Amino acid sequence: MMTIHPISVLWKNNTDKHYSLKIIDISLRGCAQVMFQNNPITGLLFFIAIFIAAYNNNNPLAAWGCIVGTVLASITGAIAHDVKSWRDGLYSYNGCLVGIAIPVFITATPIMWLCLVVGSVVSVIATVCIADILKTWKVAALTAPFVLTTWVILLASYAFHNIYGSGLPAPELSQHYIAASQNHYSISFFIDGTLHGVSQVFLFPGILASLFFIAGLAVESVVCACYAIIGSFIATLLACYLGANPHEIEAGLYAFSAVLTSVALGTVFNHPGWQVFIYTVSGIIFTVFIQAAMNVLLMPFGLPTLTMPFVISSWLFLVPNKELMPEHRH
Repeated sequence: MMTIHPISVLWKNNTDKHYSLKIIDISLRGCAQVMFQNNPITGLLFFIAIFIAAYNNNNPLAAWGCIVGTVLASITGAIAHDVKSWRDGLYSYNGCLVGIAIPVFITATPIMWLCLVVGSVVSVIATVCIADILKTWKVAALTAPFVLTTWVILLASYAFHNIYGSGLPAPELSQHYIAASQNHYSISFFIDGTLHGVSQVFLFPGILASLFFIAGLAVESVVCACYAIIGSFIATLLACYLGANPHEIEAGLYAFSAVLTSVALGTVFNHPGWQVFIYTVSGIIFTVFIQAAMNVLLMPFGLPTLTMPFVISSWLFLVPNKELMPEHRH
């Protein structure tokens, strides 16, 4: 701790003096804020994990898009009157996710980059707007600005011939979900599903990337890291018990929103304790049901759910206990 403190002070002093370093600091914090952490070291580890996952999944543009989206959102966030929130990266994290999502779901063309730039900037405006609407209930915007902005762009791609949504799921009806199957799950299956659930928060599966994400969480809060793993494991276990698609379970597609719900309810917006743990587990379980419901709901439109199950579940579970929230949530 004695060696880290002077370095952090030196870093802060330099970010206050140099605008470019300030934007770098805000961007690092913005990436970390995707999982509610306000720490540039966490953000750096998250960026490393994103590059590992993107390159391992043969989509390096998603990693670079993440950089572009986060930096653009960090610069745009200066329009907000809340300077502290801007410096903490709270106007940048939605741009970070938009920067990943657009290259994942839209074919790489100059127009794709135009969509990414527009989406990253608009995500900041959407964050200010949604946060202002929700402040009465003392509920954060969470990743709703990312989801809504990205959905608009992805839906619009069906109307524009020059935007190719090659990474989008094929629009279809949901009858195939009805078919039952007998599956035998191994320990490695649950490990893969749990770890992939952590990395899928940033839209890619990857064991090594997940370890970097968990390490990044642990830098700021070991409790948060534990809740992320717990949320992913419970969601994976429940999805198996309910008979969800095994391929989607193993890829972490039933767990990533539960990871965010677990961290949000268990540590960030409530004081950790056994009652909060039970409350959080309830939120995790309901997130899995919302995930399945939204998979079916959006299938005919050819849209991914993104992190909307987490947003809906967290809003539902945060409003009832707003009077018991920690001071920082005010």
